[in-house]
This record gives sequence, C-alpha cells and structure tokens, in this order.
Amino acid sequence: MEHQMDIHPHHHDWCQLVFSTSGAVRVGTDESTFIVPPSRAVWIPAGITHAVTAIEQAELRTLYLLPSLLEESIWSGCRVLEVAPLLRELVLQLAIELDERIEARREALLTELVLDELKRAKPLSLGIALPRDARLRKLCQAMLEAPERQHGLEAWAAEAGASARTVSRLFREELGTSFAQWRSQVLLAHALTLAARARPMAHIAAELGYANASAFSAMVRRTVGMPPSRFFASA
Repeated sequence: MEHQMDIHPHHHDWCQLVFSTSGAVRVGTDESTFIVPPSRAVWIPAGITHAVTAIEQAELRTLYLLPSLLEESIWSGCRVLEVAPLLRELVLQLAIELDERIEARREALLTELVLDELKRAKPLSLGIALPRDARLRKLCQAMLEAPERQHGLEAWAAEAGASARTVSRLFREELGTSFAQWRSQVLLAHALTLAARARPMAHIAAELGYANASAFSAMVRRTVGMPPSRFFASA
C-alpha cells in the first residue's frame, strides 16, 4: 500500500515483519515505538497490539508468518532488523507471485529462503521506550509527532498538565532515563530516517529544529560520543 497511512492499533494471531520500500514508518506498541527508514524492518510477534504510521509518503510491505515457523525465544519480542537486499527482493517477489497463483513447490522454496534470511538478519537497537503513565505518555507522543519543537522540560510538562518536577520524576521511574536523554533518542531516530535518504547535515539539523548543523552535531556527539557522520554510518 502506498499513501500517508495510519493503521490503528490492532493485533493478530500471526507474526509480522513490516517495512517500507520508500519512506520512513513508525511502528508503535504499548511499550515502545520504532522509527525506521527503508533499510530497516520491525518484527512484531503474534498477539502484540501495534499501530503503523507513515512519517512521510511510504510504500509499505508486510510479511506474515505462523509463530511455529520461528520457535526460538529471540522472536518473542519486538525488534528492529536490517533488511538485506536479498530479503527485500524475496518479500517483493513473494507478493507478485502469490497474486499470480504461485505453484506450491516454488512457494515453499521462497518461504524457506525468507526464513533463512530472517534468521541471518542483524538486530538493531532502535526502539524508543514508552511509559504507561497517561500524562507522561501524552508528552512522549507529542514529542514523537513534532521532534522539531525545541521546547524545554517546563513547556512540555505544562502541555501535559503536570509540573516539570513531576515529569522529571516520571521519566526516571518509568523509563530509567532523563527527559533530555529520552528526547535525544527521539531526535536521533528521526535523524536516521533523514540520513538514510542522503539528506545533507544542514537539512537534517533544520528539519529537527536546530538553528545550524553545528548545534545538531554537538547534540549527537554529546549523546553517542561520536560525530554524526560516524554515527549514521555505524547505525
């Protein structure tokens, strides 16, 4: 499907691999949100409630699998996976051939190769934890929707109907981090989607509300201990 999608929270009895061949998407669960560019995919186990939103116009691809096909415990939680060129082409080819009534033997061969590629796919730590407290969750969702808003803790807390002190405490208790650290993770996740499209550093900085590329670079260095060019290459 190709549009500005907004798939509301739902769950099903099969596992799902979701990624976009163009455009970034955000996949949200009760506990985390994942912001991924086209070269990444989100693995969603069976029974997990999730929603999918296109950050920009995107062409979504989904792969559904029975839970019994991947019995290892590592598949029991959501995770971000690197989409190798072969895995990407296999998913695209399956979609075409299933529409054309693929023969059973060929479907079995393609499926076996997809499963092998999935097991080889590199996991990536790109999830952003979400809180359960309603006030803090409202604040976090607002920051995810508008990462370019360079508001301080006091301004965000006021919008959520809580004091800055309360919000600061909730971040520590529910997410084990500070407001500034969590916000930096959100900014880095959005920056990765822009970098994946070869956007220049100045453009990424402007998109995220920074006055200049130097200020953005300083945030990246402070957060991950390396310059943006190195961070984007490693991520």
